[in-house]
Amino acid sequence: MREFWVLLDGLDEKASELSSSLTRADVVMSWKLSKRDVEKLTGVKVTVASPAEDSDIRLVADKGSLRRNLKANKLTAAVIEVTSGGDEEKVSNAFALGADYVIVQCADWRVIPLENIISKTRLKGKLLMEVTDHGQARLALETLELGSDGIVLNCCSSDEVARTSEVVRDSLAELDLVEAEVTGKKEVGLGARACVDTIDLMEPGEGLLVGCQSSALFLVQAEVEENPFVSSRPFRVNAGPVSLYVLSATDKTNYLSELEAGRPILIVNREGRTRPSCVGRVKIERRPLVLVEAKWRDRKMKTILQNAETIRLVTREGSRSVTELEPGNRVLVRIEQGGRHFGTLVAEESIVEK
Repeated sequence: MREFWVLLDGLDEKASELSSSLTRADVVMSWKLSKRDVEKLTGVKVTVASPAEDSDIRLVADKGSLRRNLKANKLTAAVIEVTSGGDEEKVSNAFALGADYVIVQCADWRVIPLENIISKTRLKGKLLMEVTDHGQARLALETLELGSDGIVLNCCSSDEVARTSEVVRDSLAELDLVEAEVTGKKEVGLGARACVDTIDLMEPGEGLLVGCQSSALFLVQAEVEENPFVSSRPFRVNAGPVSLYVLSATDKTNYLSELEAGRPILIVNREGRTRPSCVGRVKIERRPLVLVEAKWRDRKMKTILQNAETIRLVTREGSRSVTELEPGNRVLVRIEQGGRHFGTLVAEESIVEK
């Protein structure tokens, strides 16, 4: 599980603002304050990494302290500064001495040193990278595809804590998908259809969640299947008309019309596992469209897709072309509460989508 630590010492916020920010963190880290001090300041109970005796995780900065603290029955986190290639061995040595966590500080942040550290220390302990913003956090969590085991955010803003928390959460997220029963379909004529090309390659059972209602999103498979008429394009999802909702993060939707190169997007597979990606391009063309209607329990839901053999909805066992869909077929759908304002869920607002 990826861990999100926040360095409290640099946060320039009032105690009331700190409390809401720090509840997002798995661990609050401080060189200056004890666990008692942190909880008194923030007013919330948190796991604390600190040099203080009452800390949950003992924070150490040198090998001598690491050796001494290993005698205590407590998790230990060693902080290592990496300034050159030779310093990477310090990380391995800290794990060899028995550190449970190693926090890597790079004064001149680079991806290559992190790649080397990850490859040499994999499975030896938990490797955390100190970062200053959500962009660095994303790089740390994605490097060598494996990424670090977590990040320590050293910043001065509660807003950045929230944004970085979203990055960490999206790297872990799993969604619940249900089997909805197809109840009918009908042709609806020409419309502006969007193909979403990502910067990644998808596999069978992976695609994007789209739909006419933000509360019911159908899993449309990427164009991974071979057929006699067109080559596979595993980076692409033929997602439907530009007015549809698409899940772009675990808690945010966009209209397909809003997507463009560089915008974040969320790839989902049939087990509900997610991975964040990015839009490479969006190609909009006028194509014949078909309305698909389905139900789950007492809820009715709809999506519209291009009426072509290559567009497939994901099922538990495989996928089914929209041209082959029949009443009684079951397809995978993400069900959640409706009511969104600029793509963000507003639970208190009453919105009906038909």
